[in-house]
Amino acid sequence: MSEEQIKQRSPRRGPMGGPMGMGMGPGEKAKDFKGTIKKLIKYIGSYNIAIIAVIVFAIGSTIFSIAGPKILGKATTEIFTGFSSKFTGGAGINFEKVGGILIFLICLYVISAIFSFIQGFIMSGIAQKISFRLRRELIEKINKMPMDYFDKSTHGEVLSRVTNDVDTLGMSLNQSVTQLITSVTMIVGVLIMMLTISPLLTLVTFIILPVSAILISTVVKKSQKYFKEQQEYLGHVNGQVEEVYGGHTIVKAFNREENILNEFEKMNNVLYNSAWKSQFLSGLMMPIMNFIGNLGYVAVAILGGILAAQGKITVGDIQSFIQYVRNFTQPIGQIAQVSNMLQSTAAAAERVFQFLEEEEEDQVAIHHAPVKIKDLKGNVSFENIHFGYNKENIIINDFSAKVTNGQKIAIVGPTGAGKTTMIKLLMRFYDVNSGAIKVDGYDIKDFDRSELREAFGMVLQDTWLFKGSIMENIRYGNLDATDEEVIGAAKAAHAHHFIKTLPDGYDMELNEEASNVSQGQKQLITIARAILADKKILILDEATSSVDTRTEERIQRAMDNLMKGRTSFVIAHRLSTIKDADLILVMNDGDIIEQGNHEELLAKGGFYANLYNSQFERTA
Repeated sequence: MSEEQIKQRSPRRGPMGGPMGMGMGPGEKAKDFKGTIKKLIKYIGSYNIAIIAVIVFAIGSTIFSIAGPKILGKATTEIFTGFSSKFTGGAGINFEKVGGILIFLICLYVISAIFSFIQGFIMSGIAQKISFRLRRELIEKINKMPMDYFDKSTHGEVLSRVTNDVDTLGMSLNQSVTQLITSVTMIVGVLIMMLTISPLLTLVTFIILPVSAILISTVVKKSQKYFKEQQEYLGHVNGQVEEVYGGHTIVKAFNREENILNEFEKMNNVLYNSAWKSQFLSGLMMPIMNFIGNLGYVAVAILGGILAAQGKITVGDIQSFIQYVRNFTQPIGQIAQVSNMLQSTAAAAERVFQFLEEEEEDQVAIHHAPVKIKDLKGNVSFENIHFGYNKENIIINDFSAKVTNGQKIAIVGPTGAGKTTMIKLLMRFYDVNSGAIKVDGYDIKDFDRSELREAFGMVLQDTWLFKGSIMENIRYGNLDATDEEVIGAAKAAHAHHFIKTLPDGYDMELNEEASNVSQGQKQLITIARAILADKKILILDEATSSVDTRTEERIQRAMDNLMKGRTSFVIAHRLSTIKDADLILVMNDGDIIEQGNHEELLAKGGFYANLYNSQFERTA
């Protein structure tokens, strides 16, 4: 696969068919450079007093620094005059006067350094506060994002915005803002000082500016797209590394290490090429400015020597002017560097703001006050549901069913029939395309999303445990639960025995992937969490898929006790576990094709009967 093919490759597909890793196309310019900078200025504007202090101390530091060369020139003139008078029989060098000038100069430089330190300290604080604020907003945003966003974006892409992009933003802000202030102040101040020494020499110096401007603008335009591409592919590389690290066991099991390395190498090469090009072009700034500055030194030295010979300028003024020429070209180069940094800043900031401006879940009903879940009984109805993760590809067609409070509802069907999708719709992870899902007669769209989910206890086929103790993981179902209640929930889930056999028992620390316990043990812990949550409606999506048959039977008895008086939705592939369900919904291709209890469906001899009997054919 060539570099160009990598850039143009189709996005990967997410678990629900959505494209993964979608972002701004590599190499394209920021869509709204000015708008992004305005948003950054708005963020910086929250620290008005600190910014004013930075400006004052930066200008003060620069002014004291600017005065140095002219004062040093006076010392040089005094020394030159003293030498000249010595040869003509005069008193020679006045070391007391020269010493006074140098002491005054040292004081100026010390004050300049102190001011520079203060403004750097304040600006570093501002940059870190902005980074902190952006990270906090990004994390808050993640919790408000609709599920379909994560179906079309890799975890690494999102993480890259929280880490790399915010870091880039913070560092470039810290450097560019103060550098811009000091550079502009330096240019204005040095220009004034140069004019006070010699307007003619100043004019000669100005002739080199158009050359500088043309060269710098060319470099900036060339480097802009590479900075954007570098930031984009940094996200792609992070996404792949995060995915491969999370599934390294599968990679090793299928001997795909070489394939993974090849894919990483190709993306890393694109990142490498864009990174070195952007850094190389950025690094050209100072050599260009040094070359132009050297031309300025030559011109000033020649013309200054002529003027000094004519008595129109002193030797000290020439020395001061040469220093000012350097001080004049240097901030121009710094401004060029700042403009380059702003390209990198804009590339990172645009990705951050792009994420922050993504459409959020509508948490609260728009047209009227949301319904409260208090005193809900748990009656659920599905009325003519149509849904597709992609609106052009509807996977659930005209789904209807009524569930009474306290019923145990089993949803069965082949893989891809739409079983788990129905649960996601019930919890409003996604909204239906048409039709309505109602709880106690209220459309679930009339509930606050977060409050609606408070009514559900859930155990998924894919277990999720976080880094922390087993006690903390179970307590996640009810943060106010006592240790005794947590242990009681573990006993009900038949997890207590194996937990007590582990090192440190309930205080055992699970690692980041919870790989220091078995898959079945993870399942038992999540079941204990659901039991502790004690919700009105239970959702069990293949909740016992990772445990042995004997443990499954024991858990099933515990679940039967838990489900009494509660509406329960059970998704199961092993049909023997749902024979006692009050209602079995048989799904295929997104539709309910049969419904009834176990005996009724077997008596029909239809799809369910064939599905049930097929599980026992091999044992016959």
